Amino acid sequence: MNAEDRLNSLGLTLPEATAPAGNYVPFVQAGDMVYISGQISNGPDGLVLGKLGDNMDVEAGAAAAQLCGLHLIAQLKVACGGDLSRLVRVVKLGGFVNSTDDFIEQPKVINGASDLIASIFGDAGMHTRAAVSTNSLPLGVSVEVDAIFELN
Repeated sequence: MNAEDRLNSLGLTLPEATAPAGNYVPFVQAGDMVYISGQISNGPDGLVLGKLGDNMDVEAGAAAAQLCGLHLIAQLKVACGGDLSRLVRVVKLGGFVNSTDDFIEQPKVINGASDLIASIFGDAGMHTRAAVSTNSLPLGVSVEVDAIFELN
């Protein structure tokens, strides 16, 4: 089963790859590596706002991280010229969680993106990762995730 079939089997649809909101590009390809800019928690109902440890729980944060993962895959699809089968492996995810000073479950939040990526890409989706806290994210979103992919 390819990545598109896995997305469909999970009832997921890729969003449109969004244009950058500032003076940067959505991705850069350097050799076989693709570096995708941070994707914020944005869903069909708009931005997912909130601060973990204050007005958002871990489950809602993980769902927001999954949305970031979908946006990463959408950007990857553009970088691959529409052919996700060009993916060799997911190298790294960097997860940023808008959270209070005493919130310590950032890894559980970023699991929303990691679990999605692994379920879509199988063994090639197993990656290294960082999951860090921040006191604020752009527009007040709850999660932002960037990624590095290897293509053939």
